Amino acid sequence: MNYALTYDDIQLVPAFSNIKSRTNINLRTMLSRRYGLLNPIVASPMDTVCEFDMALKMAELGGVGCIHRFMSIEKQAKIVEQLCTAIHHDTDFNTSLAEAWGVMYDDWHGEINHVPIMAAIGVQEEDKDRALALVEAGANVLLIDVAHGDHQNVIDMIHWCKTQDDLVMVDIIAGNIATKEAAETLLAYGADGLRVGIGGGSLCTTRIKTGFGVPNVTSLEEVLKVSGVPVMADGGIRSSGDMSKALAIGAETVMLGSLLAGTDESPGQILETPKGLYKRYRGSASLETKVTHGQQTRNVEGESTTIPYKGGVKFIVNGLLDGVKSALSYAGAQNLTNFYPKYVVVTNAGQNEAKPHLL
Repeated sequence: MNYALTYDDIQLVPAFSNIKSRTNINLRTMLSRRYGLLNPIVASPMDTVCEFDMALKMAELGGVGCIHRFMSIEKQAKIVEQLCTAIHHDTDFNTSLAEAWGVMYDDWHGEINHVPIMAAIGVQEEDKDRALALVEAGANVLLIDVAHGDHQNVIDMIHWCKTQDDLVMVDIIAGNIATKEAAETLLAYGADGLRVGIGGGSLCTTRIKTGFGVPNVTSLEEVLKVSGVPVMADGGIRSSGDMSKALAIGAETVMLGSLLAGTDESPGQILETPKGLYKRYRGSASLETKVTHGQQTRNVEGESTTIPYKGGVKFIVNGLLDGVKSALSYAGAQNLTNFYPKYVVVTNAGQNEAKPHLL
């Protein structure tokens, strides 16, 4: 019998540390083969998480937002164009962040201030037009955004992207996957990054409806056995502690949905209710999402809900990054490159002990 682990099943083991101040810890990482970030947070390409406002704020904070694909090609390309304009013409932004990013890939047209502009595509024929339009608008990282990345359609889309002259400087992140074999396949066709996680999202019902999925820690470990490109952990991240565990296992970035939803920058209106302020949050394969965007109402593998309004996303992000920096200090790591603590598997009693159990 094979056992599989998720974030709640493990705890990281403290190690000797000589970190004088957590504020000096560096969280720079790689998003894909050629493009880097100042912190490891990626906003999920969900229609209640990431459009222009979220992507711009994530860039300002040192991460990246992936513009979702549940809109017309023209609208998505327009958002990318607006994002590029806002980033490359903001003097303060360029001075504070883009120059630091640029040293990672100063081969883009000789510039040193080209930050990642990320957008999602699918695997249908129209997504070839979508990819070209997004890149023309300024995108330099495309995420092939499907639930089951170990699929011929994904392979075909990677191959097509890699044979287009207009996409030569564009990195392709593919997924979602959960196995070593899937990673080997996508890497063989030229994927520049891998998105890992099947059925672990907060509103995902894939594991319930189909019985398929691999707990997040084990799926990351399997993919990392063969990966030669940056790996993104997607799904199941509920706290900075979960982020730290994913990064400790070897993920370069973590994709967040529910943690960033309900903020000022997430799409959607604030809803006033007798119980307080809320915003909508829904899975990409939920019935509500499919109905809203005129998709066929089949293969529903997600739920919809409302979540409490949270205010500005910068407060959420800064709190998460504080937790991750604290985690690195417990491991004696000055940066993510040197962050590789051991972990132990914990029992149910250990899981309970890890929480504020007096309350």
